[in-house]
Amino acid sequence: MLFSIPQKVLFKHCDPAGLVFYPRYFEMINDLIETFFDHVGYPFETLHGAYAVPTVQIDVTFPAPSRHGDHLELALQIHRLGTTSVTFGFRATANDSLRFEGTSILVHITKDGQPTPWTSTTRTAFTPYIRSTA
Repeated sequence: MLFSIPQKVLFKHCDPAGLVFYPRYFEMINDLIETFFDHVGYPFETLHGAYAVPTVQIDVTFPAPSRHGDHLELALQIHRLGTTSVTFGFRATANDSLRFEGTSILVHITKDGQPTPWTSTTRTAFTPYIRSTA
């Protein structure tokens, strides 16, 4: 199953040429992931009370530009759910045009920075979003 959210490209996302300035895409990716955690019942404001989920690796390609006013559809799936990490695959499209895609690895850590296993309830909440290999 895919999780997706809409994102209109706003003035704040753009450079003087009216194109999305690429670091703003990373903010959109983080918004997508944070909204996903909300959706599955683990809002960051609660999760980050005792734990954290920093991004430890990210890889993104940008095959086509986005412009001020474009309406993007941001989507993600889980590519891999490890003991303490999760690998998300994500993409953004507008009018059937791929604007960016990539993967991001987050690690579930304690307040002192040590990796810690996902709880069974978190794993259960994530399961429907794990990419099918069939």
